[in-house]
Amino acid sequence: MEFRGVKQKLLHSNRPISNGARKACGTTRLAFIAFPMKLGVRAHDFGKLPIDELAAQIARHGLESVQLAPAKAIAGFDTDAGRLSPGFASGIRDAFQRRGIRIAVLGCYINLGDGDEANRRPQLERFKEHIRFARDFGCSVVGTETGSLNSDFSRHPDNTGESAFQIVLASVRELVREAERFGVFVGIEAVERYVISTPRRLRRLLDEVDSPNLQVIYDPVNLLWSTNYELQEKIVEEAHALLGNRICIVHAKDYTISGGQFQELPAGQGRLNYPMILRWLKKHRPGIDVLLENTQPSTIGQTVAFMRSADREA
Repeated sequence: MEFRGVKQKLLHSNRPISNGARKACGTTRLAFIAFPMKLGVRAHDFGKLPIDELAAQIARHGLESVQLAPAKAIAGFDTDAGRLSPGFASGIRDAFQRRGIRIAVLGCYINLGDGDEANRRPQLERFKEHIRFARDFGCSVVGTETGSLNSDFSRHPDNTGESAFQIVLASVRELVREAERFGVFVGIEAVERYVISTPRRLRRLLDEVDSPNLQVIYDPVNLLWSTNYELQEKIVEEAHALLGNRICIVHAKDYTISGGQFQELPAGQGRLNYPMILRWLKKHRPGIDVLLENTQPSTIGQTVAFMRSADREA
């Protein structure tokens, strides 16, 4: 017990570990402790269920965290606009915590780039409501993609233009100001067809907003499409170089090209270079939440096994 106490102190200390201390703890590798990723899932991949049943199903697969969009995942809660409260949020948090699960991201995916201000305004107010109650959910990140000039989120030819960027910039600045007040992070996810579509464009957004309360949700597959997938290693390297110190959450899925079309798949079933990505995460973002997407209850066991094995081998 005495050595165990010494070991615990060393694990939480920033001081160099002496050879004598290493021997006392029975190891010579304490200075190189590995922190495995925290594997979780997008909650609504399990369908829309009563909260206790949802938490139980997710826990059954040994998952540690979730991305939760309440209106998509919780039965009887069809819209969250104006309906959140500290009591509701803490009840959801407690239901997951009883199963050993943490809410890593509160999902509130809105169209930040909507060219119609009348459509965009209520979405921004809804996102700010999630920011205000995030801590009651036991969560510090509220996440979204940036959307399109088209209100239906479809690809628009001018999404890559300056005007679209300025619309998103103004929207994100407003949300980040609210997040700063409540001690919460806004997590932005780049998507190839949306306004913020590349690592470079997301880096510009980070620089122009200039706040530590703006962070990155990193989904490598979302940076790819049928037009650029052959450059995946180059794109991934650029994402790591430009965004690495602001990545707070990772999404894990896969892709393939079928008949010339880009098709999303569960992790481990496609072409994504997972060894490259997981090695980088292990070195630069140890212990990060990695949340599975494009899963379903009947096959998620296979996806979890792949991710656990790939993480061990990285």
